[in-house]
Amino acid sequence: MSRKKLNRKVTVIAVIGLITVSSLFFIASSNDDFKLVKSLEIYYSLFRELNLFYVDETNPEKLVENSINGMLKELDPYTTYIPESDRENFNFMTTGQYGGIGALIRRSGEYAIIAEPYEGFPASKVGLKAGDTIISIDGKPMINLEISKISDHLKGKPNTSLELVIRRYSHPAPIKKTLIREKITINNVPYYGMIDDHVGYIRLANFTTGAGQETKSALLELKKNPGLEAVVLDIRDNPGGLLIEAVDVANLFVPQGQEIVSTKGRVKQWDQVYRTRFMPVDTTIRIAVLVSRGSASASEIVAGSLQDLDRAVIIGQRTYGKGLVQTTRELSYNTRLKVTTAKYYIPSGRCIQALDYSHRNEDGSVGTIPDSLITEYQTNNGRKVYDGGGIQPDFTIESQTLSQITIALLSQSLIFDYATVFATRNDSIASVDEFEITDKIYDNFRVFVSSRDFIYNTRSEESLKKLIETATREKYYDMASEEFAALEQKLAHDNEKDLNNFREEIKQLLKEEIVVRYYYQRGRMQAILEKDTGVDKAVEVFGQPNLYLTTLGEESAGVEARSPALHHRE
Repeated sequence: MSRKKLNRKVTVIAVIGLITVSSLFFIASSNDDFKLVKSLEIYYSLFRELNLFYVDETNPEKLVENSINGMLKELDPYTTYIPESDRENFNFMTTGQYGGIGALIRRSGEYAIIAEPYEGFPASKVGLKAGDTIISIDGKPMINLEISKISDHLKGKPNTSLELVIRRYSHPAPIKKTLIREKITINNVPYYGMIDDHVGYIRLANFTTGAGQETKSALLELKKNPGLEAVVLDIRDNPGGLLIEAVDVANLFVPQGQEIVSTKGRVKQWDQVYRTRFMPVDTTIRIAVLVSRGSASASEIVAGSLQDLDRAVIIGQRTYGKGLVQTTRELSYNTRLKVTTAKYYIPSGRCIQALDYSHRNEDGSVGTIPDSLITEYQTNNGRKVYDGGGIQPDFTIESQTLSQITIALLSQSLIFDYATVFATRNDSIASVDEFEITDKIYDNFRVFVSSRDFIYNTRSEESLKKLIETATREKYYDMASEEFAALEQKLAHDNEKDLNNFREEIKQLLKEEIVVRYYYQRGRMQAILEKDTGVDKAVEVFGQPNLYLTTLGEESAGVEARSPALHHRE
């Protein structure tokens, strides 16, 4: 290191030291916390020595950021440091808004491709299609660039322009597109509609700003159907968001002034009680809330409060188990700290925070909880509910798993790529409810798969392979080589056979990927709902009013089904 650089570094560290020391005197005098002062002094002196004498040039900013992240890992998973570079992404997570072209992108080989243009936004307005390969942006090549970097090039202030060069399947020459960025708002409610003449459906995907109002608008639209008798509120895999939006969503179905959630923290200013603020839309209509292992935070406030108030039946899997409240604190130089300040409690008094958030299932959901650690609570009608982690549904439905061949077809983008080919050969298709993956379409797909280097292994084959490797290391393989060979032959999969055996689930995913090319996200949602076990269960429960009422702990004698349509879903 040159003397000039060393002097400059010493000066910078000296300034940091002066600031740190002055801060320490303030802390000590205000809190009399010697241990805190001592720890900060040690950190400062270590940082100074490291930057002055480490053998290679260091990056002080990176060192500090890594040390901050390491420190926060000792707390909970939700207390995080937000550097200035991530500020825009954080704003998007809370508002659902950003400046850009309105499209999902994904990696495909050396380039990124358009995965899905959003209806009505710049990407769709200029005719960008799913499967288009992004070659350059404003003259800058995008080859081998990280997805985050490509995304940064696409984003920008609304009303600014960018020039995109793309390559399209079956089109020989590159295509140039000029787009004007817009403020992109991702809807909290991407879809709502009628399942049949009597059951409405609302998909609530996020709890960013406006979630309560969007859900209210959807509900009011559904109520224009004179036969509406029940509503399915789908918050599966909804990661949560703003607490007040959860209160406003619950408010649609319960009276004004009702407590929905309360928060309690170490600092008294975080102790709050959140009550419904407005007149409800409907306090008597039957409600089923669909949840999954991925339903977290604000989703759990909605599901848990409606369960505690005996206002809705809950259907699905036990939810994620996040009962912690975060507050964003401004730091210097446009950085932020998202810090857990309180736990939240739903009307029965229970907290749904997982007792051990450091040990979860592979999908992140709550693991097994010993009965000795679980506390019993009661709903308004006296039903038993429990804490310990997540909301336990009234009706449990196991999450559906895909076959290995289907997972491989998805991960290797063969379903996506076939939909791209299909869309270039078909200008239009029938409406979503009429369009089907016919035998002819499926046979074409099989030919398409056979033309690609499609290789996959089943879990059984992978396990056998590991067993053979272990047996070889331990010198047992030679003694049982014939048995291993026979087992290997029996477990060997056959592409054609598997394409036939798992035909129905593959056809369903093909339909979803094809209809989104013509009817955007709304079309995909319609296709998904055609075969949805959660929705089917909700309709089944709605069709048995006695079951619905007894589940909520209410009297049910003499109640008959009001509509035959609520018994079955065709």
